[in-house]
Amino acid sequence: MKELVNQLDQNGPEGLSRHLRDLAGTLHQEVILPIRRLPKPVVAGVNGVAAGAGLSLALACDLRVASSEARFLMAYANIGGTADGGSSYLLPRLVGLGRAMEIYLASQPLSAQRALELGLVGQVVPAEEFDRHVLEITVRLAQGPTLAYGQVKALFDRAWDADLASQLDAEAEAIRAIGLTRDFQEGIRAFAQRRQPWFRGH
Repeated sequence: MKELVNQLDQNGPEGLSRHLRDLAGTLHQEVILPIRRLPKPVVAGVNGVAAGAGLSLALACDLRVASSEARFLMAYANIGGTADGGSSYLLPRLVGLGRAMEIYLASQPLSAQRALELGLVGQVVPAEEFDRHVLEITVRLAQGPTLAYGQVKALFDRAWDADLASQLDAEAEAIRAIGLTRDFQEGIRAFAQRRQPWFRGH
């Protein structure tokens, strides 16, 4: 906050406004969009307070795992600010419009358990097991069919703006493309042979 106060004192409201726009633009272009466009699942492990842009970063991830000691806070209303970091897009899609508005307006910390109840996170893990649990998830994902994960992530993201017919076309194209991969061919062979598949990411 000191940086923002310094901007205001040194450059006035117009300078502060430009600075805020630049900060948001950098966050959006260099962090949020690359996470959403990355053809791999991204896991947010929250073991502390995720507030403001930190919460937005967690929302941009594909999976969110919270320590029992984690807390979540929009924080923007506390300083008279609007939401950024994609939170106005992502939060309503996770928890619904009414609850998203409630979270912003209340501007109070949410416990990990409340975040789970709202659908903000998918899992809450005891703090002493947190690091091991998150590592296990990431290792399992890394050993899985990463090409398929990336395709499904892209399909889910495009579905917000698609009608059913075009989404079905996109699914048909994705399954056609994945059929050319060694991972899919290995997956169906392993299933038929009743063994674990060995995915290699190609």
